[in-house]
Amino acid sequence: MTRQEDDPGLFTAEEAPLDDLRQREALRIVEALIFASAAPVSETFLAERLPKGVEPGPILSQLQRHYAPRGVNLVRVDDHWAFRTAADLSFAIRKDDMEVKKLSRAALEVLAIIAYHQPVTRAEIEDIRGVQTSKGSIDVLLEAGWVRFRGRRRTPGRPVTFGTTRDFLDHFGLEELRDLPGLEELKGAGLLSGRIPPNFHVPMPGDGDALSADEDPITQLDLEELGLLAPRDEG
Repeated sequence: MTRQEDDPGLFTAEEAPLDDLRQREALRIVEALIFASAAPVSETFLAERLPKGVEPGPILSQLQRHYAPRGVNLVRVDDHWAFRTAADLSFAIRKDDMEVKKLSRAALEVLAIIAYHQPVTRAEIEDIRGVQTSKGSIDVLLEAGWVRFRGRRRTPGRPVTFGTTRDFLDHFGLEELRDLPGLEELKGAGLLSGRIPPNFHVPMPGDGDALSADEDPITQLDLEELGLLAPRDEG
């Protein structure tokens, strides 16, 4: 009996069975590494731990299909992978007594602006919202791990730019920023009123971690200035 006949849910008919011992072991390694990790695992991390000549891509695709109808699914978060409860079963494990920290309306607005307009500065956020943004609204998003400092804009004053994180994608069940809902989806969910200006559009976010042409990377001095690192001892 072939491996494919032994577990038909793991492979499609078009694929050759994993009859090579090295590849079969690679599948078990990938499954174990992702299962044991508390955070999404990168493909680079997996590739470094697989037998020589075995690529993680096909292994991940097979595991993803295998777990698709099960209680947990293998999902991609950016270029990382994790096991997550199947979306239709979330109600079964939700604890009624669990305290959920809700974001304020201001923080939600700031998060949405950063998600769709990144990279974006605080001044640009305020310009879009039309009101001043309190430091607390951004701080709570930074503490939640959903927003990060990206870089510094190459303009006078070199303002800090903000972007979302992989934890943001993971929390909201997104594989990548392009999976953010578009105009029609937002309207269908009731998040936009029917009276939308004719020139209104939902922007397409930037390309994840890559800095734009008008951004400089954050340096250690920048981190010290932002209070994220203790100042170096010059003595």
